[in-house]
Amino acid sequence: MTTITVEEAQANLSQLLDRLAPGEELVVTRDARPIARLVGLPAEKSRPVFGRGRGHLVILSEDDDHLKDFEEYMP
Repeated sequence: MTTITVEEAQANLSQLLDRLAPGEELVVTRDARPIARLVGLPAEKSRPVFGRGRGHLVILSEDDDHLKDFEEYMP
């Protein structure tokens, strides 16, 4: 946790926000007392894109040879 004064925060706010990592805390003080806390937000989670893997996998529905090893588990 980093601590800076109000004056430092006012002079360098844009740079401080750019350097603030997700989850990192920055405490702003006035007269050696904490008055505010800045916390970096977590990065946005990526969303799956449906259809991205289209054409990468081929399923042969008529191929039963690969199921022979699993006959004891099948009803």
